[in-house]
Amino acid sequence: MRSSAHSTSSRSRTDRLIEQWARVCAMGAGTIVVFIVAAVAIESWSALTQLGPLRFLTDPSWYPSEGTFGLAPMLAGTLAATTLAVAIAAPIGVLSALFCRFYAPIPVAGMYRKLVELLAGIPSVVYGFWGLTTLVPLIAAIRAPGASLLAGGLIIALMIVPTVALLTEGAIMSVPVSYTRAAASLGLTRWGTLRRVVLPSARSGIFTAVLLATARAIGETMAVLMVCGNVVQTPHTVFDPIRTLTANIALEMAYAMDVHRSTLFVAGLVLAAAVIALVAFADRADASLSDG
Repeated sequence: MRSSAHSTSSRSRTDRLIEQWARVCAMGAGTIVVFIVAAVAIESWSALTQLGPLRFLTDPSWYPSEGTFGLAPMLAGTLAATTLAVAIAAPIGVLSALFCRFYAPIPVAGMYRKLVELLAGIPSVVYGFWGLTTLVPLIAAIRAPGASLLAGGLIIALMIVPTVALLTEGAIMSVPVSYTRAAASLGLTRWGTLRRVVLPSARSGIFTAVLLATARAIGETMAVLMVCGNVVQTPHTVFDPIRTLTANIALEMAYAMDVHRSTLFVAGLVLAAAVIALVAFADRADASLSDG
């Protein structure tokens, strides 16, 4: 009895210690995020006060040397590239997860899963280099110049497919086996089981996977810089060259000064706000889907 009580007390102390460390780590992570956003906001303050927030939307283009600081064309390019990438990657990622979990033989599923994990670990500059040397010439053969919104959307889609696929597979694995067995006992086909039982049960995790992939797509820099053409304009077709906010920051931060430099921080603040809004929306949507 004494040994059992001692063991229980030891586990209790261990649990409390782990809980305290987890709390410290969580608070530390949150504090870092707050400091990053605060630092970007402080650096942005000069441009916000001198130019005013509306100037970044109403100025016709981006020519800091001539006193025009229009971020709207680059914001439109960022949103267009992200939307195109997610529209391509989301269905591919979900179908890949279903294939691995329900259709592929075990050896094939294992190899395919390793391939997807490998894609997730490839540096973005490698994707950009491949896109620049292979994908851009293929698009240019259809319509010049090749470096375009389409190239950027395809490259980003390739980069975020592993995020959607792996997180979706995790969500699918959390669906109780009893659900699929019950569906089979009712005579549903495999696709009927997936469509009516598995996907609805895992919709919260799938939605979170897509939103996390969207957040990564918004922040992608190097690959987009290499394949999108870096022309500051609002795209009207997928073949138009674009410049995203992230690419603009990477290109100009090295030599920007004064208001120009502060304006680049405004672009970073816009990106941070977009990701924060996306995460908040994901939390609320996840809660709604879970309650439903």
